[in-house]
Amino acid sequence: MAASTTSIPSHIKAWVYNEYGNIEETLKLDPNIATPQIKDDQVLIKVVAAALNPVDYKRALGLFKDTDSPFPTAPGYDVAGVVVKVGSKVKKFKVGDEVYGDINENAGNPKAIGTLAEYTSAEEKVLAHKPSNLSFIEASSLPLAIITAYQGIERAQFSSGKSILVLGGAGGVGSLVIQLAKQVFGASKVAATASTGKLELLRELGADLPIDYTKENFEELPEKFDFVYDTVGGQVITIAGPASPPAIWFFLHSDGAVLDKLKPYLDSGKVKPVLDPKSPLPFSKAIEAFSYLKTNRATGKVVIHPIP
Repeated sequence: MAASTTSIPSHIKAWVYNEYGNIEETLKLDPNIATPQIKDDQVLIKVVAAALNPVDYKRALGLFKDTDSPFPTAPGYDVAGVVVKVGSKVKKFKVGDEVYGDINENAGNPKAIGTLAEYTSAEEKVLAHKPSNLSFIEASSLPLAIITAYQGIERAQFSSGKSILVLGGAGGVGSLVIQLAKQVFGASKVAATASTGKLELLRELGADLPIDYTKENFEELPEKFDFVYDTVGGQVITIAGPASPPAIWFFLHSDGAVLDKLKPYLDSGKVKPVLDPKSPLPFSKAIEAFSYLKTNRATGKVVIHPIP
């Protein structure tokens, strides 16, 4: 799937918006967007698959207005694809390498041309080689969610033998928090909330105590947990004794080193991507994909593939 520099087009197809608002209303397919130029520390990627995240439609509303890129904006953080061009200072990758990552090192200061495009650019340090046992679709679903899950658990100073309650365990981040807490951080017990039909998935992911939030209030559980990872409100909270402050809020910092660190767990299948049953949706259905994502009913990740 490698491409030579001469076959890289000067203009590409991308889903873009030119004003802030509801993404379903502002997003349009533009067949004539200039191909991103790469800097010395960047690579150009032929996008094979891209995953959607709530941050995409929140950004489209103007959440990062003060630090956002100029219009036109092509949304998309998560990518899996093939390197077609490398900057002069890039050491880790070569043309033809299959890579994946969250292309925006700082979530609040994102690139103008994201991953809902035929080609996108990214710094070497935010990317990793795609695990060979994962498809492009599976790989694209991981970066933002797995880095968020990992950094959140790490930031909370979680240690082996501790217990954790995951709120929103069937979602993109929550499904990975369950697995990482168990497989990587050595949790003694993992509880997680989801709706009735998703409890079996929680068990498959390694949750010791699946909780049906439509029938039980987690705040009224008789047992207490050392940590609560709230993926619904986006906070990591400790409820075990005094904490100052009681809630830790953190902002994702995209880092390819985290993906490299987790590669053995992905290679072995101990940690697995979770894809929504509707995934993948074709490039032409990006607006429908965002409408679905905004229902908050997705299980795991919503992925766009193929990208022409």
